[in-house]
Amino acid sequence: MPDKRRHRGKHPDDDQLFAAGKVSTLATAVAELSWLLSRDYAADSALKLVGDRHDLTARQRTAVRRCACGDACMHNRNDKRVSVESIRGFRLGVDGYNLLITIESALSGGVILIGRDGCFRDLASVHGTYRRVEETRPALELILDRLARAEPDGVDWFLDRPVSNSGRLKNFITELIAARRTEGRRIVELDIQLVDSPDRALAGYDGVVATSDSVILDQCRQWTNLAAEIIDERIPKAFKVDLRANATECGGEA
Repeated sequence: MPDKRRHRGKHPDDDQLFAAGKVSTLATAVAELSWLLSRDYAADSALKLVGDRHDLTARQRTAVRRCACGDACMHNRNDKRVSVESIRGFRLGVDGYNLLITIESALSGGVILIGRDGCFRDLASVHGTYRRVEETRPALELILDRLARAEPDGVDWFLDRPVSNSGRLKNFITELIAARRTEGRRIVELDIQLVDSPDRALAGYDGVVATSDSVILDQCRQWTNLAAEIIDERIPKAFKVDLRANATECGGEA
């Protein structure tokens, strides 16, 4: 069946799965999984152990996995994190789908998870095909507004070449920037690149990276929490689920 969704919004069960009464349990699960990851337990088996202990659904387990990280990873990410303001004059590499889909999800009322590392992550999924939704243009406008204010020395925006419609999205962003220029609005120059692996391109990027992808965060030189800043500043009614409680430091004894 073709994907006919018009929004990047929440799953029908999310109000129940991520209700206020469930957040404490989920945060505890994040802390426990982070403790196990800090001791080099295999991620899949550790998640099963924690998920079974708290009787979590598959979607809740995905949320816990996306929010957890071991102590070494957390400290490494914290050490490399820079403010959005500090990218002025430096080149910025953007994990295009990662950033865009997170902002789309926030605008459409989808769950926005706050992980142990402070990153904002969504629960949306794109399996080989990207489809524009009603929130795509507003999301891009918010991103372009913030980039223009940040004044980096240019932006490299990476999109996955294997994902269908990446070329169309590139053209749409290019047209949006051209319209902003015609209207006399502030812009930042974007070099939109279709690459086989944005993860690989950004892990070795010679500049600051905007992403919440754990693999990239663990390998890049510097990163900035652009999605979190945009959501906090411009989408105050976003459905945020903060799972950092009890998970600040997992290095103690069992």
